[in-house]
Amino acid sequence: MEVKSLNGVMTCAPGSREELMQYAFDNQKIMVAVNAEKILHATDDSRAFINRNLGYPDGIGAVWTLEKKGIKKVVKIPGCELWLDVVKNYHKTKSFYLVGGKQDIIEATVNQLKSEFDGINICNFRNGYIKTEAEEEALIEDIKAHNPDVVFVAMGSPKQENLMERIQKSHKAVYQGLGGSFDVYTGHVKRAPEWWVKNNMEWAYRLLRQPSRIKRQIHLVRFFINLHLNRY
Repeated sequence: MEVKSLNGVMTCAPGSREELMQYAFDNQKIMVAVNAEKILHATDDSRAFINRNLGYPDGIGAVWTLEKKGIKKVVKIPGCELWLDVVKNYHKTKSFYLVGGKQDIIEATVNQLKSEFDGINICNFRNGYIKTEAEEEALIEDIKAHNPDVVFVAMGSPKQENLMERIQKSHKAVYQGLGGSFDVYTGHVKRAPEWWVKNNMEWAYRLLRQPSRIKRQIHLVRFFINLHLNRY
């Protein structure tokens, strides 16, 4: 599996989602979504975190940058789909622990997963409101006790990344940060319709639905200028 530096962010270019997942399980990795924002706004800390783990092309910006680096037919792997691919492919053989979201969201997520994936082993779960060091330690001890193969953490960046690395020091497993994926999965937040996703226009759909995102997405113009000038 080829890996390229995108503004110092080491990003793999798997030939398929299956290849990425297999590598993550073989090496017990934290899978980290890489997109245009993470490339453009990379810091020493964010680079170090991704480079210690397994960065994958979550957005079209990462795909185009990898292609600029000479890799052909780069596979875009949205994180909000990847975690469900992991569940689909491994729910009969692996165990899962879920962290994140409000209590009603995490409960709805667990119930929906159990309904959709017969026999899935969700060994435990908890909401994402971890307010004290004692609560975090209790979570880590509970994860160690339940010994899951996969831990999904949906808390937003960089909180979820920091937590995953702290847990991983005590319990080796496959980890993935999911941001708001539980909300999307349970229908509390709507993802862009299929046409927008297939045509790499999901960012535009989000902007139309939420114009306040313009302050954040205006930086994408700078990203594409830098990409055109081969600055990554």
